[in-house]
Amino acid sequence: MSLIALLDDPSTRIADIAAWLDARSHEERLAATRTLDRARQRTLYTRASLAPAISLEHFVPSDRADRTEVRHHGKNTLPLPGALRVFEKRFCRPTGDDKRLFGFNEGSSRPWIGPGYFVARSTRDNPVWASRGDIVVDYYEVPDGPVADTWPPVVPNSKGLQMFVYKGTRDYMRLVSKHVSIGAAYKGERALDHYFVLCREDV
Repeated sequence: MSLIALLDDPSTRIADIAAWLDARSHEERLAATRTLDRARQRTLYTRASLAPAISLEHFVPSDRADRTEVRHHGKNTLPLPGALRVFEKRFCRPTGDDKRLFGFNEGSSRPWIGPGYFVARSTRDNPVWASRGDIVVDYYEVPDGPVADTWPPVVPNSKGLQMFVYKGTRDYMRLVSKHVSIGAAYKGERALDHYFVLCREDV
């Protein structure tokens, strides 16, 4: 059975999807998540509301040193050519800070749009946000300390062309499986009905 077939079956639980993904290699998981169109990513986000809470450790496991990059391979549902819907979110833990993560967006559009830096943290203190996901990827903020050594310079999302993509945006994340998460994009407090699925690459 494929991931698409699982999602198209209304009786499939999020635990069934997690088990299917966990049983596969990184390459198989990545290939499967990249088959999901907008409707199926919407379905996955909805079903993931019943998944266990996602934590910052999903994005940067506790055994990774501070400022060590962790790559999450993504596909979004924006109305763009296929190659531009494929991207990465790269995360790291700030030095001596386990309450936040720093990150940016890597992909073919970065040279002309910009890195789209963000800060990720728990939504537990905001009930409205928590209803959308346990972790918020917040583009209203950018890293205020050192990031991974190989990352591009940190710039605010109000600068350059990236302001049209990232400024005023927040993404809300839900757990799918050990390596996979699903996010929903909001502009301010308005849901955009666009989603992205991420698949963590473990070294």
